[in-house]
Amino acid sequence: MEKNKKLVSIIIPYYKKKIFISKTIKSILNQSYKNFEIIIVYDDTDMSELNYLKKIVKGDKRFQILINKKNLGVSKSRNKGIKKSKGKYIAFIDSDDTWKKEKLKTQLEFMDKNNYMISHTNYEIINKSNKLIGCMVIKKLLEYNDLIYSCDIGLSTVMINSKIKPIIKFPDITTKEDYILWLTLSKKFKIYGIQKTLTSWRKSDISLKYILRKFKDAFLVYSKYEKFNFLKSIFFVLFLSVNFLKKSIIQKLNK
Repeated sequence: MEKNKKLVSIIIPYYKKKIFISKTIKSILNQSYKNFEIIIVYDDTDMSELNYLKKIVKGDKRFQILINKKNLGVSKSRNKGIKKSKGKYIAFIDSDDTWKKEKLKTQLEFMDKNNYMISHTNYEIINKSNKLIGCMVIKKLLEYNDLIYSCDIGLSTVMINSKIKPIIKFPDITTKEDYILWLTLSKKFKIYGIQKTLTSWRKSDISLKYILRKFKDAFLVYSKYEKFNFLKSIFFVLFLSVNFLKKSIIQKLNK
């Protein structure tokens, strides 16, 4: 019974990440803490990479592969995985990121000992060639009034106690979906940071179209989800952008 209480559910949305997913899965299987389930949500109508995924998991019963009938996007895919999860804790990792060996053990013990609902960790930033290009050092405590100005939480570092599973829901938006969820949760719970680098976040190439989408979604964060008026929303988008640039410089200095 005790073993089941400490089960960690790991949610991975998957869409065309064949060149990275094996490293992601290997980093999970290499965890010092072994009591987990892995829920991969295959979000691609092209089934050509599905057999590759099945080959990687090799019949390991800790894996589930959920197949979307149509492309739903990361938010709905993660939400689908959350509904299927059975663990005491829910952890997220994207299909091109990796974890350090002690990530789950360190985070689970930290949360269990202190009865925390949400935690995250420092993370290093790598490029497509696995070269270290930066490091994000987080605060020990984040509350809503901190987060509203800057999203300093890496999704693949987050672990949440499943006691609050009914309110863990990513909004259906192209980008910033995780930021909106962290803001929502921070209104009810403090978010605690482990100042150890336990995650590697892969930075992808960014197009102009993607940057414009991020700006548009940042405005929606404040106007639609936080219910700010137009001018206040614009102000916070500018503040968020300035903090992002500052953070990028600091991350490079920290590597």
